[in-house]
Amino acid sequence: MVDQPSSLPSVLDFATWEPVLRLLRDGRAEEEAVPAIRVGGRIGRGSWNLPLRREDTRGETEAVERVREALVAAGVEDVWFTAKMSPDGKSTLRLRGASPAVESDSGTPHPALLLVEGAVPQPWRRVPDPVPAAVAAPSADPALLERTLRERMPDAIGATHAEIAAAEARIGVALPAELKALYQVTRARWDDREDWEDDDEAAERACEAVGCELFPLDELYVADASSRPCPWEFAAMEAVVTAPDAAVQGLVGSPGWIAFGDNGGGDRLAVDLTPGPCGHIGQIIILSHEGHIGASLVADSLTDLVMGRPSERSGDSGGDRPPAVAHVNVRSVPSVEAAAHPGLEVLSIGVWDAEPLSLAPVIGLPRLRTLAAYPGTLADPREIAGLTTLEFLALGPEEWRLLLDAGAVPRSLSAAVVKVHGDADPLSTVPVANEILALWDRPRIIRTVLEGDLGPASLVG
Repeated sequence: MVDQPSSLPSVLDFATWEPVLRLLRDGRAEEEAVPAIRVGGRIGRGSWNLPLRREDTRGETEAVERVREALVAAGVEDVWFTAKMSPDGKSTLRLRGASPAVESDSGTPHPALLLVEGAVPQPWRRVPDPVPAAVAAPSADPALLERTLRERMPDAIGATHAEIAAAEARIGVALPAELKALYQVTRARWDDREDWEDDDEAAERACEAVGCELFPLDELYVADASSRPCPWEFAAMEAVVTAPDAAVQGLVGSPGWIAFGDNGGGDRLAVDLTPGPCGHIGQIIILSHEGHIGASLVADSLTDLVMGRPSERSGDSGGDRPPAVAHVNVRSVPSVEAAAHPGLEVLSIGVWDAEPLSLAPVIGLPRLRTLAAYPGTLADPREIAGLTTLEFLALGPEEWRLLLDAGAVPRSLSAAVVKVHGDADPLSTVPVANEILALWDRPRIIRTVLEGDLGPASLVG
């Protein structure tokens, strides 16, 4: 049992967890004819993931609440746990505590180990490519836009020059002429009685007038990469690709994307000041809330959006270039050799039913930065030592064990994952994870074992 931090007394009290454990135990006792029940899950301040098989949401919420209150009191975001519970009530609870070197909000049982403090995946470091020939679309017409909006919203209160200047100073970007014209008609302060005089339908009328749910002027923001956070485990699997005929650059975010509205479903509309090779400065793009990278063209200008003229251009074709991300598995790319090319950035090896694979074909590739391999798919994991450009590596515990014993862990890594599959205990990876962290002299993961007695199970029919 690892020393318990004195700052977490309630989280490390077995009684805090008893309602959750009883709920998990009693819900499965009659379904599993085994000497002991094994379960695992996660509880965080704002969400949780428990392996429950019944629809008792109220009981679940009540059981979780005691743990959530303890997390808040201790200043902890979330805790992963596994538990073994015997029919007589004797129970062992294992907790994985927080570490500054572990991604705390990934929502997965195998969060990334942050080997280099402050490091972010390569796609989140990418900045827009310059497109010196880009110009505004011919349809961009600030005067027409302003006249049209004043006709549609005659009672709206526009922003002053000082208010617009303040918004520009706050976000660090000068607003383009069309966006200024829009806010000079309406500053979109939906909750301000001075603006809308308690008219509950005002916002709806404004949405119809503009073509989206317009943000108030003081809620404009720059949709740069930091505005689209993503756990390392998933972010490292992405790649920024912009085709020669693309209207929009395939970025995570850009200092030239000014988000000004929403489509009503959580997707953000932005004015694009850093377009792709075939785009226009000031075109309107949409950033999907279901993805973390790229954007789609909506209109060639803000004037077109307001006038209801969607763009007829797509410009998203990737041509015949080999993909920067390759998935080698039984259904996709048939071999490592087929995936290898100088532009390869991400190699993912999934379920494989043939002989284990060699990494020799990708050794020396100049841009390969991510390798994720399903357990048992590599013929010799020690070949990874030859991948000197890796910044992210995801392997099973046995593969990591071989690398550690051989002293072959690439020192170019910024983050890593020790990944288990199926019913394997995710907390069993902590010893290996701590060895990896030790190579970078990073804080270790705290493990705690609690024991208690839940009493006999009450079977639920």
